[in-house]
Amino acid sequence: MAAHDTTASRNLPWSCDNFVVLGNASLTGAVMLGKNSDRPVYDSQPLVNAARRKHPAGEKLQLAYVSIPEAEETYATIGSAPYWCWGYEEGMNEHGVAIGNEAIFTKDLAADITAQRAGKGPGKGLLGIELLRLGLERGKTARESMQVMTSLLEEYGQWGSAVPMAPHADGAYNNSYIIADPREAWVLETVGKRWIARRFLHGTAAISNQPSIRESWDLASGDLIDYAISQGWWSEEERNRFDFAFAYTDFQRPLQVSQIRVQRSRELLKKPEGSHRGVDVAWMKRILRDHYEDTLLEGPYFNPALPDFLTLCMHSSPASFTWGNTASSAIFVLPQSEDHLPMLWWNPVTPCTGLYMPVFMGAGDLPALLSKAGTVGRAVIPPPEANQDQYEIGSYWWLFRNLLDLIKGDEHGNGFLERQKIARQTFDELEKTWDTRVAKAEAEAVTLRKHGQMEKAAKVLAALTAACIEEAVAAVEQIKAYLTSTSGERPKAVTGSK
Repeated sequence: MAAHDTTASRNLPWSCDNFVVLGNASLTGAVMLGKNSDRPVYDSQPLVNAARRKHPAGEKLQLAYVSIPEAEETYATIGSAPYWCWGYEEGMNEHGVAIGNEAIFTKDLAADITAQRAGKGPGKGLLGIELLRLGLERGKTARESMQVMTSLLEEYGQWGSAVPMAPHADGAYNNSYIIADPREAWVLETVGKRWIARRFLHGTAAISNQPSIRESWDLASGDLIDYAISQGWWSEEERNRFDFAFAYTDFQRPLQVSQIRVQRSRELLKKPEGSHRGVDVAWMKRILRDHYEDTLLEGPYFNPALPDFLTLCMHSSPASFTWGNTASSAIFVLPQSEDHLPMLWWNPVTPCTGLYMPVFMGAGDLPALLSKAGTVGRAVIPPPEANQDQYEIGSYWWLFRNLLDLIKGDEHGNGFLERQKIARQTFDELEKTWDTRVAKAEAEAVTLRKHGQMEKAAKVLAALTAACIEEAVAAVEQIKAYLTSTSGERPKAVTGSK
């Protein structure tokens, strides 16, 4: 595996994709948020959780570059956390708030990068993925979480590399977010210490690696327009028709790498709506696994592991025009009804070669396998000082990263088409059985919770995830054994359902 090329990273088209389905566009009426997090190929991203905690007065929270005061109480959270980081690429909290983030590239960021290269860079601040977790730990609603994030942003700013082994000028970026709860969603876009936000109550919304808010928004920092005018990015005469995205976007960064993907997300989100069905979890998975199948592009010319475009399900390219692989994929389900519980479906590494694990909030500690990184382990490390993570037995994330390599066959994906089909058939069968068992476990847990039996409810939900993990690992081992042998039976899903 090649080491990180920090020189090349300056021009790499970093990528992630987020979208949200509001209640009226959802088949079940639950708000759903989907996110694919794309990272360098070695950047392991285990699933971790943090319990609700009370903190003594004066306690400090040490992040990658700054230390900030702890809140009096922090809420329970679950999220995908890069191995070197305290924060989450995507996550949810016990109140049913879910957040996913994006890297965006703006004119103020370009100026900071230029200053950094000249030895005059800004003081280091918060990372976007740290802000995401802070919003979850301190907010009971989407709006409250957003207010937490923007207040911290205005106080501490955002600056510093968020890429292992990359210096600040190569690894820094601004951030945008979708923040959702069971009733609404906000798109929040940040530029340095400034921000702008738009509220969504109906339909769907999608973002990618570019500012998306233009002439219509609901909230913004007070000097957002004034600052753009002072920098010559917008004219005073046009103040009353301010276009945020046009004023702040860094046009030296190629837009096609994000614009095509976000338009594909929006296209796919409309299809179930057009059939009057509404979007469901199965369709969310379909979107997150997309490689432009059924389009005029007809999917990858050779195979998804040898990409010719940046797709929603991202794979590393030998030509290095992609940043790496999708490191994790998540679907958050945020129901309004008390008869259902907030949950996520989590997939490590590329979703087209994996399966979505059901995890409920309120299930207690996660199995250690899910939260384990590789040889470097999990710690809060300033990214430029972090070492490259590598495979280690006992890590669920690396199990699927290793499987991806096996399915590819080589860097050109010579084995991908046949081998991915075998894995997909096995995993699809597993996911179908899990759908039924999730509904049964959720109903049982809801009944127990209504009778005040919270511990018993948690055990039911924890047992579900533990059983699914056991079956997932067995299925991966079956697939690996079949693909590395010259004989043997085709793998079948192994389930422990009763």
